[in-house]
Amino acid sequence: MSEDAATALSGVDEDTVRTALIEWYEADHRDYPWRRTDDAYEILVSEVMSQQTQLDRVVDAWQAFLDRWPTVADLAAADRAEVVGFWTSHSLGYNNRAKYLHEAANQVVSEYDGTFPRDPDELSELMGVGPYTANAVASFAFDNGDAVVDTNVKRVLHRAFDVADDDSEFERAAQELMPEGESRIWNNAIMELGGVACEKTPSCDAAGCPWREFCHAYQTADFTAPDVPTQPEFEGSRRQMRGRVVSALEGDRELALDELGPKVRVDYVPGGEYGRDWLRGLLSDLSDDGLVSVDERDGDTVARLRE
Repeated sequence: MSEDAATALSGVDEDTVRTALIEWYEADHRDYPWRRTDDAYEILVSEVMSQQTQLDRVVDAWQAFLDRWPTVADLAAADRAEVVGFWTSHSLGYNNRAKYLHEAANQVVSEYDGTFPRDPDELSELMGVGPYTANAVASFAFDNGDAVVDTNVKRVLHRAFDVADDDSEFERAAQELMPEGESRIWNNAIMELGGVACEKTPSCDAAGCPWREFCHAYQTADFTAPDVPTQPEFEGSRRQMRGRVVSALEGDRELALDELGPKVRVDYVPGGEYGRDWLRGLLSDLSDDGLVSVDERDGDTVARLRE
């Protein structure tokens, strides 16, 4: 552990800290369905869905997704266009997440005989699975992960123990605090603390935060926290327009530019600001992501979802 991390946790009775948090979590926490399973596939789906969507909104989409593709083999065998269409219809953020999830399912089936790897490093080899998601799946499915460090955890560590606003310091402090071999309950508990008690506007007393007695912020009334990146406005954004393109092509499967344009923007004008050149740019992005095929046919540009 670095000097900064050691200083931040100096004087902290780590056993007391751990016990207080775990007992608080076990006594009462938000009951999300993916917290009641250790199925790696179901947990991966929940992690990918929650990357850009509030957890309460993920519940219905997660259940509907699993009803449609209940196993990793079912997802691997699915038509990718259907998976992308589901993602769009449930407003789950960037459509390439659906594409990567489908490709990851194929990797599990073809490279791992349908059984998920248990180690974060191996899980990171799956398409679209970054270090955070790999560690979350290893933790929640196999109790085999490191300490998870997301925005909520950074906020908690910064406020409670005055950990410096530096990713490496957060990772060191989080790992130091996590009880060895208990990544499942610990990571759930500390993320819950950040989600219900130590939000941007904290609810220390109302949520019964178990760390109040030794929390630096609570003692000093200084609740500043690391800067939190914000998502760009969705309404009218390029991301929204990309989703509309996919939705339109899912229904009609193949459309020329001037047929597709009005389905994406009501103010589409072939030669206008939001016209053919603008639409070709969206299609180029989607083509680069492997979601759309664009062909020139009889003088028209024709787009369709890739199979």
